[in-house]
Amino acid sequence: QLQPVESGGGLVQAGESLRLSCVLSGPSSNAFKWYSISWFRQAPGKQRESLLCVGTNGEITTYVDSVKARFTIVRDNAKETVYLQMNSLKPEDTAVYHCATQATCSSGWDHWGKGTLVTVSS
Repeated sequence: QLQPVESGGGLVQAGESLRLSCVLSGPSSNAFKWYSISWFRQAPGKQRESLLCVGTNGEITTYVDSVKARFTIVRDNAKETVYLQMNSLKPEDTAVYHCATQATCSSGWDHWGKGTLVTVSS
């Protein structure tokens, strides 16, 4: 079973940038290229919020307007890594960020990781 693993979270000030990484661990990690990968977040006391997804062909789907023009998702199949580049961070971006595997960006999540905490101070 493939398990997404996130990294790169931390404490930043408002207006700063952060890049999160997502890799897949497990016995079939070379299957990375066959999965669509999404990033979602969950802030304390709030529901999960889907952010962006990158398909197997590199096509990007953005699910929420609040991150448009600030967040970018990048897929590197050679490194078997998906990145979430977050710019102009705001305090309301504070959350645990998770990545998840999907068959397509229109399907549900199959597996997701434990997440990485991003805290944005004002």
